[in-house]
Amino acid sequence: QVQLVESGGGLVQPGGSLRLSCVVSRSIFGFGTMGWYRQAPGKQRELVATVTNGGNTNYADSVKGRFTISNAKNTVYLQMNSLKPEDTAVYYCNVNFGPLKNYWGQGTQVTVSS
Repeated sequence: QVQLVESGGGLVQPGGSLRLSCVVSRSIFGFGTMGWYRQAPGKQRELVATVTNGGNTNYADSVKGRFTISNAKNTVYLQMNSLKPEDTAVYYCNVNFGPLKNYWGQGTQVTVSS
């Protein structure tokens, strides 16, 4: 069973920064995509950013220019700058190795508030 463990969430003031990390319990060799999703109270889970095995990245329009996704070895990161209150959500890490091999972390809370 593949496990994903997120860390780095917390409370930050508007305009601040956080860096989320997600450690995967096995080698990510051959992965299809890795990414971050978020879910705010009363809303559906939405894509934040993804990176493919080939290094292509994709971002939600709402975070372009502020967030950066990267990966190294078995870890995927999300650098979040210029945070806004509307970025408040539970952030989930995802790794996909192919059909029926899609894994999620337990989530980490990010709260942007003064």
